Amino acid sequence: MRLRGLLLSGALVAATSAMVVAQDAPESLLPPVFEQPAPTPTPTARPTAARPAPAPGRSVSTPVIQPLPGRAAPSGPQLPAIAGEIDPELLEQLIEAQRPKADIPPQQARSVVHVGVLAEPEGGFPMGDTRVLNGSYVAKVIDGTKGPLVSRWGSILLRRALVSRLTAPAGMDGADWAALRARLLMRMGEVDAARALVQEVDSGAFTPSLEDVAMDAYIATSDILGACPILRITAARRQEATWQVVRQICRSFGGEGTAAMSELERLRRRGVGGGFENVDILLAQKYAGAALESRKAVKIEWGEAEELTPWRYGMALAVGLQPPDALLAQAGRTYTPIAARAPMLPLADRAAAADFAAARGILSSAAMVDLWSQIHGDDEVEGEWRGRAEVLRQAYVAADPAARLAAMRELWGDGADPVQAYSRRVLTAYAAARMPVSADFAEASADLVAAMLAAGLDRNAARWSSEIDEGSPAWALLAVGVPGSGQIDPGGVRAFADDDASEAARKSRFLLAGLYGLGRIDRDAAGGIAGDLGVDLTRQTRWTRAIRAAADSGNATLVALLAGAGMQGESWDKMTALHLYHIVSALRRVGLEPEARMIAAEAVARG
Repeated sequence: MRLRGLLLSGALVAATSAMVVAQDAPESLLPPVFEQPAPTPTPTARPTAARPAPAPGRSVSTPVIQPLPGRAAPSGPQLPAIAGEIDPELLEQLIEAQRPKADIPPQQARSVVHVGVLAEPEGGFPMGDTRVLNGSYVAKVIDGTKGPLVSRWGSILLRRALVSRLTAPAGMDGADWAALRARLLMRMGEVDAARALVQEVDSGAFTPSLEDVAMDAYIATSDILGACPILRITAARRQEATWQVVRQICRSFGGEGTAAMSELERLRRRGVGGGFENVDILLAQKYAGAALESRKAVKIEWGEAEELTPWRYGMALAVGLQPPDALLAQAGRTYTPIAARAPMLPLADRAAAADFAAARGILSSAAMVDLWSQIHGDDEVEGEWRGRAEVLRQAYVAADPAARLAAMRELWGDGADPVQAYSRRVLTAYAAARMPVSADFAEASADLVAAMLAAGLDRNAARWSSEIDEGSPAWALLAVGVPGSGQIDPGGVRAFADDDASEAARKSRFLLAGLYGLGRIDRDAAGGIAGDLGVDLTRQTRWTRAIRAAADSGNATLVALLAGAGMQGESWDKMTALHLYHIVSALRRVGLEPEARMIAAEAVARG
């Protein structure tokens, strides 16, 4: 029996992103903790200039400073002639000398009330969504999302919400609002997005929390000099180890190389604390030394390093080095998301990291293909990765469709590493879309459909509806993944569940939750199937009440933030059908049905 009951017409609302390597929302084929927040007044813009220091509590006299005979009067600040009395003009000069300087004229300064990379016309979330939210409530939601998320599409959705140009919630400073979001992006491995977000705030408006996350983002992206503007302004007095060391790097590139190198050597010999060891200062010296004509050689000694810290990893990449294999192995996949986008790493190393990052939503299908194409075109890359790049080429351009399918299957592997297997489906999404819809390839339809939906190619996947059987794995993916508003025959769900070999019938539970959340299955029928599967979709928690209330209010941004909080985990066995149902339902209700469909389809594919 063929797939019935799906209306495959309707416009696809494509979600966009400003991140170059970030996966877009569902698209058409192209060429190769919780409390109810109360409305509060709109926050006002915080002045970007620092407030002047308070005037002295008592009046002062104005002594006459007599110049020596035959000499011009000194032009700079002078000590008062009488102890305890300060010239008002001198006082003003001293105050001005200590006041943080803005690097942007006041008339050109950007407001910190609305901070973000992605405006609503560009695909961002509505700017006013967060205006009426309570700042402490939003902070709890975001701080409570520790990352990563189990879902690639959930990560894409949350990243888009975090980088959107949003109004600061009531009671929250605009710079701190940017810092809060950037910190979560860092936890998600979205270091480029985090850096872009903090750069939307003028240097003179930084708060300590934004300074901290900005420094972390600059280190993670090996853009150490990016921290120099805030070091000269709001962070001028910070004395923590990282700030002391980076200050000298900035001095070196600012024309004071010799003095900066001397100070770094002094810090190395004396010790700077904060977990900094000899190797950390040596890395800084090597980086700072690049600004000197002498280019003094600095030998990096890793022997004493017991672990790979963010500073060591970011600085090593910045100076063109790779940390020792032992430290990389000990770190596991901590720095893999960073490696996938690091242009200074060898292509093979980036490709290996991309096998993880694509499943996380950090790299798009187009970015993956571009990376592998560079490997294919680089004669210096040899070994297994060059062979894999050739296989990918065959998957896209082989004349025989059977040969293209064979190449895709070789890349997909045996599924022993689920994360890599899904990343490879992201890689081959457009190749899968080029396959002819034919009964000859029906037995591979589930893998082909899963690959297409991994990159949001839902209309291409929908073409297979005429060649698949009701209740099959491909049918289940299309039932939740394609556009339409038709109802699904419950018999197909039961047939799928009968053949479901996943642990604890997880895929069947996810299928039911997705269909129910999308409104594609009758309530009574869903209740009966839920009873058979041992699922209670009516149970309520503080989180379910919160995301339902956010959907009731029509606040898409808050729904996205709460959905992210509900998708935390390393793998899909951490997700429950109850959470999936509420996430899909809430997203659909606030106009984010494409994202809801992709998350539901991913759950069925990876459950």
